[in-house]
Amino acid sequence: MSCLSQTMSTITEVTSMAQWEQVLGSVAPTTLLVVSFHAPWAAPCAQMATVLSTLASEYPVASPPSTQWFSINAEELSDISEAYDVTAVPFLVLVRGGEVLETVSGSNAVKVRNAIETHAGKSTEPMGANGTAAPDAAAAEQPEADPETKKADLFKRLEDLVKAAPVMLFMKGTPSSPQCGFSRQLVGILRENSVKYGFFNILADDEVRQGLKEYAEWPTYPQLWMDGELVGGLDIVKEEMESNGEFFKAYTAAAADVAAA
Repeated sequence: MSCLSQTMSTITEVTSMAQWEQVLGSVAPTTLLVVSFHAPWAAPCAQMATVLSTLASEYPVASPPSTQWFSINAEELSDISEAYDVTAVPFLVLVRGGEVLETVSGSNAVKVRNAIETHAGKSTEPMGANGTAAPDAAAAEQPEADPETKKADLFKRLEDLVKAAPVMLFMKGTPSSPQCGFSRQLVGILRENSVKYGFFNILADDEVRQGLKEYAEWPTYPQLWMDGELVGGLDIVKEEMESNGEFFKAYTAAAADVAAA
């Protein structure tokens, strides 16, 4: 018994806006583009890259291809990130015919797989009358997780988030488009001091927005975290800088370059 070998899909790293425009200009209208936005400082992105590489290997290359898989550095290619409203990483965008079909924020592998399979037409789940997947009867009977379990899961996620980069800023909006004056001022301070930092737009995820207040025991935003420990808001950061002129020294781009040398 013989079988034909098939070339399976792989993920292509997009390195320029020109390359991405070429992709959009040449892709078949029936092809699903699976686009993963990542950042080198965010640990969950490495996990998501592994998940997506595994998923891509399940889709054979055809002509025209049913799927094409791409990875984009959200910080280096910020124009593309802003075009797709990327507010945190990892962030998945599914596009067909120039239209965004669905986005998935975070590193939930189940959500990512379900989204891709739904739009790639690979899902074998029975469909409901409105075109959505019909709920599994056994699953429907299972009770929801109790509040304590949900809280524990959320706090584990928050623990990973605050450690995603040595310096993490939880803010309203993004560094290029802050949505409050305090966030804008804190972004300015980090830039003036050449601090390498990650950020999370709490307006894009209400679960994080509300949960982090309790987790940090700090009720307001922005919040600055360093090495997984809460520093505080804008006033606290200013006080720390006044009392210690080298407060950010170990987290600057220059310090990172020295460490990498």
